[in-house]
Amino acid sequence: MRVVLQRVKEASVSIDGQVHGKIGKGFVLLVGVSDSDGDEEVAYLTHKISKLRVFEDDNGKLNLDINAVNGAILSISQFTLYADTKKGNRPSFTKAGEPEHADKVYEQLNESLRQTGLDVQTGVFGADMLVNIQNDGPVTILFDTDNK
Repeated sequence: MRVVLQRVKEASVSIDGQVHGKIGKGFVLLVGVSDSDGDEEVAYLTHKISKLRVFEDDNGKLNLDINAVNGAILSISQFTLYADTKKGNRPSFTKAGEPEHADKVYEQLNESLRQTGLDVQTGVFGADMLVNIQNDGPVTILFDTDNK
């Protein structure tokens, strides 16, 4: 799996002009799934994301995790994270997971994060979404379970 995590002051996702999910302080997760992803990758990412210390403490050090700041997550499915741009100018997405599998694993990740006590808002898998992100820092971190 590939996840781009952005620390945000606030974020929202709209579909057809209607807000579908909205958070204040927390993380936006852009989530890409391949066909080989499953339980192991979900468990790894759940631990890493829920324990990631990228919020400032009283001394200005990045020592606090999302739970310590009462943060929330806005999770967005994003197959384009598996774009292959090596040949030509049109990306290939053949490494992205088949939709049925990718949706299942994406939802599994969201539920696993909820089970840690986090508020997880989502977009709609496969929908055309407008994502508004107020990146804080900016802090942007890439997780790739193929490189763990």
